[in-house]
Amino acid sequence: MKPVAKYELDATAVLCAILEPSDSSLLRDGVRIITRWLQRGERFNLPAKYIYADHRRVMKKRFTEILNSKKEETRITAYKEQMKYANRVCDYAQTALPIIEKAYCKTPDEQAALDKLVVKIKKAHALLLRVIDQTERRVIKKESVPSADKVTSFFETHTDIIVKKNRETNFGHKVVFASGSSNLILDCFMERGNPADTEQLMTMLERQKEIYGRMPRQVAADGGYASKDNLAKAKEVGIKDVSFSKKRGLAVLDMVKSTWVYKQLKNFRAGIEANISVLKRAFGLRRCNWSGWEGFQQYVWSSVVSYNLLVLARLKLKAA
Repeated sequence: MKPVAKYELDATAVLCAILEPSDSSLLRDGVRIITRWLQRGERFNLPAKYIYADHRRVMKKRFTEILNSKKEETRITAYKEQMKYANRVCDYAQTALPIIEKAYCKTPDEQAALDKLVVKIKKAHALLLRVIDQTERRVIKKESVPSADKVTSFFETHTDIIVKKNRETNFGHKVVFASGSSNLILDCFMERGNPADTEQLMTMLERQKEIYGRMPRQVAADGGYASKDNLAKAKEVGIKDVSFSKKRGLAVLDMVKSTWVYKQLKNFRAGIEANISVLKRAFGLRRCNWSGWEGFQQYVWSSVVSYNLLVLARLKLKAA
């Protein structure tokens, strides 16, 4: 495979299929989900009347109260009520789990259903405890909770919090795309968490070397990737010209051999933004509708493959 001479890259956030989370909605979801699983446990001889009570209605009322209340005092009181019932439901789960685990199953299918139910209850229980803790810290104690410690969903638990300066918060994953002169997407890279752009430049370049056997001759990247360290590393691996859209203290002649080359690469980099825009508008990459982390990766790659097929068809028609 022929290596590319010019290489451009940029990152974007792809959303997961969840509503914007809040502490009150997460508390409500946790109670609703665990109660649903405990009801499923009745088929495995869980004595529901003595083990748990259904608090879903009161949780919905407190959620609506928090949503519509304008007084901070009223909201805090409603949050405390939600946390009280959430703690009760956690206790119900702890009591019910040993009973469900010891249930007798007549067939392998019943045993598989039982094991699956136990896993679901344990997972939801652990998540609800984390939500209670983060609500206590954020709402009651007014602490700042790091994004990595926050729960964003009981369903799409892999969802990351992507925060960009002067922009809205996104709930999904950061995806880095690379393209060339042909407008084909040459590579895309998905990573958990919200890594800084500066940390991903060399990762993408090394991936290019694995694919094509050597580094590209010229690289055009967004200003977020600019740093003296990244420039030095890129030059060390044999890249002749490295253009960042924002200089960030770097001299043009340190990045490229002339001002003309810098302008050409800066204009060239705009192509990747157009490619990402098409992926989001025409190929459904604005929001992923598939479940799980593996489903997210499959969804992104399926969009990229579909886009590349269209680009190849256009290039063939143009050549003909």
